[in-house]
Amino acid sequence: MGREVELAILDLRYESYRMQNAALEVRLLASIAQRGIEEPLEGVDQESRSILLNGFKRYRCAVKLGLGMVPYSCLGEEEAVGIVNLLRVSNTKSLSILEQAAFLEQLRKLGSMSVAEIAEQLSRSKSWVSMRVGLMTEMSPRVREHIFRGDFPVYAYMYTLRQFMRMNSVPKQDIEDFVVAVSGNRLSIREVEHLAQGYFRGPDSFREAIRQGYSRRVLDWMREVPPDADGCNEFERVLLRDLEVTQKYMQRVMGKSQQERRLKTAAFYAQAHLLSAGILSRQRAFFDSLRKLHDRSGQTPSRVCTAPGGDEPERDRSPSSPQS
Repeated sequence: MGREVELAILDLRYESYRMQNAALEVRLLASIAQRGIEEPLEGVDQESRSILLNGFKRYRCAVKLGLGMVPYSCLGEEEAVGIVNLLRVSNTKSLSILEQAAFLEQLRKLGSMSVAEIAEQLSRSKSWVSMRVGLMTEMSPRVREHIFRGDFPVYAYMYTLRQFMRMNSVPKQDIEDFVVAVSGNRLSIREVEHLAQGYFRGPDSFREAIRQGYSRRVLDWMREVPPDADGCNEFERVLLRDLEVTQKYMQRVMGKSQQERRLKTAAFYAQAHLLSAGILSRQRAFFDSLRKLHDRSGQTPSRVCTAPGGDEPERDRSPSSPQS
């Protein structure tokens, strides 16, 4: 049953479990200023305090407007019960997949419940619960902080960065470094995707520029590269494809060769030893040829990158231009 409660008695321990959206909160503030809070905040009642689970945007708006009382509805008398009730109606309450994951992780800690038990409580499949629990396991605390604070696009993490972790075996620390480097720059999902390609698959100079805060400048450099090989002759197009394939498979070999637990058979090691010996015997000649090509292509007037000037707001000066 709903009632009016004082803002002062609300416990905000779960505020970090909910996504922040500054633009949405501004619109909500204007709406509450005109019509008041129409939908009650929700939480769990414990002794003299109420632990808030849902309605943090409304709470912050109420604080800004100087409201002392807000409408409130109790979801239960225990945290675990309240979280279960919130998750049961998450479709209608628009709880995002990461918010569901955060609450599921806490539910496991509070009730020492197995995946199967949580799935039964929520009338969900075990795979639905396992996938969300796995999301929190993959995510470092700093990455979680930036995403839930609204500094990094959630869909860019879900559908771009997680693919690098799964398909390319990119370490969790590298993912964290990238998220920290580009957070707070108001980048679109597409821009983050382009930067991730440059950061994880491009040259070291791209990665260093992004780490130093020159995300916008790196995007400009990447836009200078045409989307296809139009304007090249057939021999040049073939070489460009070969370079793309080489870069792709170098990344794959580096990632897979580190997974020692999955490399077990004698047959594999015998063949891998011969193949790797052949590659290593050619490494000096290969890298000499590649270095000469890199130097020649970097001197072409149409590919020379100028250093950023006053149009780069993130730093007073930039590093030297990355060469592709």
